[in-house]
Amino acid sequence: MEELANLFHGFAVALQPYNIMLMIIGITLGVIIGVLPGLGGANGVAILLPLTFSMPPTSAIIMLSCIYWGALFGGAITSILFNIPGEPWSVATTFDGYPMAQQGKPGEALTAAFTSSFVGALFAVIMITLVAPLVAGFALQFGPAEKFAVYFLAFCSFVGLSKEPPFKTIAAMMMGFALAAVGLDSITGQLRLTFGVTELLNGFDFLIAVIGLFGIGEILLTMEEGLAFRGGNATINLRVVLQTWRELPSYWMTSLRSCLIGCWMGVTPAGATPASFMSYGIAKRLARRGNNFGRGEIEGVIAPETAAHAAGTSALLPMLSLGVPGSPTAAVLLGGLLIWGLQPGPMLFVEQKEFVWGLIASMYLGNLAGLVVVLTCVPIFAAILRVPFGIIAPLILVLCAIGAYSVHNSTFDVMLMLVFGVLGYLLKKCNYPLAPLVLAIVLGDKAEEAFRQSLLGSQGSLGVFFSNGLVSTIMALGLVALFWSAIQQGYSRLRTSMARGAPPAQSAPKSEGRISPH
Repeated sequence: MEELANLFHGFAVALQPYNIMLMIIGITLGVIIGVLPGLGGANGVAILLPLTFSMPPTSAIIMLSCIYWGALFGGAITSILFNIPGEPWSVATTFDGYPMAQQGKPGEALTAAFTSSFVGALFAVIMITLVAPLVAGFALQFGPAEKFAVYFLAFCSFVGLSKEPPFKTIAAMMMGFALAAVGLDSITGQLRLTFGVTELLNGFDFLIAVIGLFGIGEILLTMEEGLAFRGGNATINLRVVLQTWRELPSYWMTSLRSCLIGCWMGVTPAGATPASFMSYGIAKRLARRGNNFGRGEIEGVIAPETAAHAAGTSALLPMLSLGVPGSPTAAVLLGGLLIWGLQPGPMLFVEQKEFVWGLIASMYLGNLAGLVVVLTCVPIFAAILRVPFGIIAPLILVLCAIGAYSVHNSTFDVMLMLVFGVLGYLLKKCNYPLAPLVLAIVLGDKAEEAFRQSLLGSQGSLGVFFSNGLVSTIMALGLVALFWSAIQQGYSRLRTSMARGAPPAQSAPKSEGRISPH
């Protein structure tokens, strides 16, 4: 009952006129970001984060989270209408969404995508409402060793559960740890890796790194690819919406299964992209019309969109309750909370109840507002693709430079942003993932601090990380996650060898009697 009362109080905070206005602005900006291929939710949040510094933390995080919801919605528009995935997790939507549009059913495809996205996000928000306080209360028992174990689990999950090559994930993460170590040592107060540059006394600012890695890196890559948008028309009328809504309940099992897949992928650091592909693949295998997938089947739109939104939303659960982001966008939001002086984790639910529950309430309202906005404004957002990229790219570069300069009012930060932009471009050209790098930059110093505090308390004994049942369990889960691919391969080889060693099935003896004349 206390959580219910807190949620109602959160609605009172989120329903303030100023916050509602920011919600609508955030959704609109997010849809535009989602429509423009190459940007994405993490990029949009990173670029626009400096604009929220003058806002109260609750209003700022409401606007940024709504940018995220809008980007999730917007990715489906280009996927269905133009076969251009606006987001990585929208790739699976193109498989059936674009064929539906080619068959003269863009309204049905868009309505199914937007409604499924809303259902997936709503399911994840309800889960966050019910589970986050329990996780936060449990995490209050954590000391330095337990905190390091949670960080260890997050790092290992990115290595073992990600679809990226483990070597490249570890290399990107090690680079992030090196960048996080620059500046003052939090334990001894000594300088590290500054090389006499006074601007690096406080280390690399997380926001500068993210703007460069995501914003500038994506722009450079897109300019090299010579991306050209092409315009198109799309309309959604009330008759099509109602007709599609009447059809969607018959796919309730697909929606429920996709919600569960998405929530699991979001809480673990797998992310929305593998969630959408996994949900699409399972739906294709289990659907009655699975053979028709890829030719314009509406179920092939429902499954990936539901899973992607459930994963994208549920990624905020570990960020709020444990201080461990479950996605690149959640990592950017985590950096924003730290900038505003808020420490994500279990104490956030105790010390900043108004903020936490205002954010959770805004998740309900923001996704509802997003559904209304995208259903009514699809023609406007589709028309954005008629704007030449040669005009859009300089505008994004200017926004990135303004955002980087506004952090510390320093031109050195703008130069650093460009350096990180080139680094992000090179990493993407070499197919190195950026999410582990961002995670290490955000959590590297905190993990190091918890690790060293634990060793100081145990007089240098590593046994402190296996000193009780809680920390031992978390560390064991981290090791399992780290070697999960090897475990799966070993299990598959064991099954194959057992199958080969099994004796062949005996066939029934043939009858050698004479043929009857009858």
